[in-house]
Amino acid sequence: MNKTLTEAGGLINELKSKIAGDSVDVVFCVPAVNLATAVELLKDSKIAVGAQNMHFEESGAYTGEISAKMLTDIGVEYVIIGHSERREYFGETDISVNKKVLKAIEHSLIPIICVGETLVQRQQGITIDLVRMQTKIAMQNVSAEQAKKVVIAYEPIWAIGTGMTATSLQAQEVCLAIRKVIAEIYDEETAETLRVQYGGSVNAGNAAELFAMPDIDGGLVGGASLKAEFVDIVNYEK
Repeated sequence: MNKTLTEAGGLINELKSKIAGDSVDVVFCVPAVNLATAVELLKDSKIAVGAQNMHFEESGAYTGEISAKMLTDIGVEYVIIGHSERREYFGETDISVNKKVLKAIEHSLIPIICVGETLVQRQQGITIDLVRMQTKIAMQNVSAEQAKKVVIAYEPIWAIGTGMTATSLQAQEVCLAIRKVIAEIYDEETAETLRVQYGGSVNAGNAAELFAMPDIDGGLVGGASLKAEFVDIVNYEK
């Protein structure tokens, strides 16, 4: 929940002029009130636009919610589903995440599914078990062909906005576990095609090391995406 319409427009214009988008896929996931403007400002670029949330019903008496059809109608291509803050503050569950994933896919939106553990859960040694469960439930009734277009983002809750970052090996371990469970549900080809990202205090200083890991396909960037530093994360190989 950052940036007014004017502020968002300024940041988008600043960033898009410095991001070619040729070698990597870049998506700006902005607050709902800024979506239409973001789509318009980015229409001549290779940068896509994503929403931060959506409802799992087609329409109806769900005041304050946004449907998948509303998003696609204005040109939104991606939607974040099950972010830890949605789970923690707004009561999202693994079941509601799955419903949203299915509705997003039905409308050809690409879901960015968030999974991850709290610090207590990591200390209890249940990170892999928890993330496997979250992934399995999120992907229920998703076909192999549909799964290949999905993005799954591992975001350790203890590393979001805290300045703490999972080490590259910790992040790789969990992202590999996600890929393995996808292979179990579907097959190796699907597991290799589906994108697995890391999110949790990603910044220009740690991006190259994180993204060098074999099972980390990119980043779900939070606070650093609100600054010009985001360009350095996108261009980490240069």
